[in-house]
Amino acid sequence: MNSRDIAMDEHRAAQLRKHLADQLEEGGHLRSPEWRSAVETVPRHEFARTFFRRSDSPKGTLWTPVIPGQDDVNEWLEEVYTDQTLVTQLDGHLYPDDVDGPVRGDPTSSSTLPSLVVRMLEDLDPQDGDRVLLVGVGAGLTLCLLSERLGSRQVSGVEFDEGATIRARAALTAAGYEPTLINGDGLLGHEADAPYDRLIATCSVRTIPAAWLEQVRLGGTILTTVSGWLYGSGLVSLTVGDGGTASGPFLPGTVSFMIARPQAAPPLHNVSSLLDDPAADERPTRYGPEILSDWTPQFVAQLAVPGAQYLGMSRDGGPMLDHLIDLGQKSFATLVPDGDGGFHVRQGGPARLWDAVEEAIDTWKQAGSPPQTAFGLTVTSDDQRVWLGAPDGPSWSLPA
Repeated sequence: MNSRDIAMDEHRAAQLRKHLADQLEEGGHLRSPEWRSAVETVPRHEFARTFFRRSDSPKGTLWTPVIPGQDDVNEWLEEVYTDQTLVTQLDGHLYPDDVDGPVRGDPTSSSTLPSLVVRMLEDLDPQDGDRVLLVGVGAGLTLCLLSERLGSRQVSGVEFDEGATIRARAALTAAGYEPTLINGDGLLGHEADAPYDRLIATCSVRTIPAAWLEQVRLGGTILTTVSGWLYGSGLVSLTVGDGGTASGPFLPGTVSFMIARPQAAPPLHNVSSLLDDPAADERPTRYGPEILSDWTPQFVAQLAVPGAQYLGMSRDGGPMLDHLIDLGQKSFATLVPDGDGGFHVRQGGPARLWDAVEEAIDTWKQAGSPPQTAFGLTVTSDDQRVWLGAPDGPSWSLPA
């Protein structure tokens, strides 16, 4: 039986939506009556008819398919209307109805955490009559909420993954909405429906795409997560200016999305020869690997080395070590415990990656170790710079 053929208690679903809206409002995520009405109206269950449930074990993460039958539909419905992300696709192609039991894989599409979705929609703050472009449709819930709030004619969405696009369109139709939804590269926007008053992305980007700046009107808003290959993320709200320019602050809170697939990191294959560089040098560090897992320091470190990727790897039966590797610059930094609770760093290649990281962390600490709300982003025709404190303060260029 197809999961859409399962009968359910629509009255119970409405009760669960109201309960979820209550939770989101109490948590400070849902702040306006317009978005509360949308949350109470849009049937999230249409966008998560099947999903993967995560379980962790000493052998790694497993994903169990959740496909409701008539006997467990109420249990499934209650899980759908909790404040959690529901993973709907693994590895860019695998769906719950493709497997018979738990599998390994990396999430590539989901129905995002409702508290995060509504918080971003509140931050976007579209007004009646606004035209909005959503980049990264995923399962389709965000596009549906926008359609409920503004009307389907005012909303367009772009999804890179063909399978996710097909499923999102089916869910939108089942829920009774018909926004424009295309399968394509969201970094190129959707020129046919431009100009937009607002653009929101539910994938992260390394740099702000030129097409977004061209397709959002002067004075319009771009709300997106800026991230990178170290997965240091920050949510920024930009106001679009003349000639491909924009500027704005990073917003409070922790927001993390998958990187837009065209900007994803290249695979780290055959790095042993790079790490064996006989010309590498070693010195004591001022900071250890803990800065790569703490929210704001991780973001700052990424600004300093935007082409670097993290790799945790042991070699020749030795201990697990932390490596930063920049394939483009053929450079690396390896953190090695010194036996006394500190670390040494071994660096090779033309770029001294850990030197750059420590310099950036020093700058942040000298400013008082502020949260991400102290940072902003300025986009010009020839550069995109994240600054600290003020536009003329310390700054770092995003990758071209």
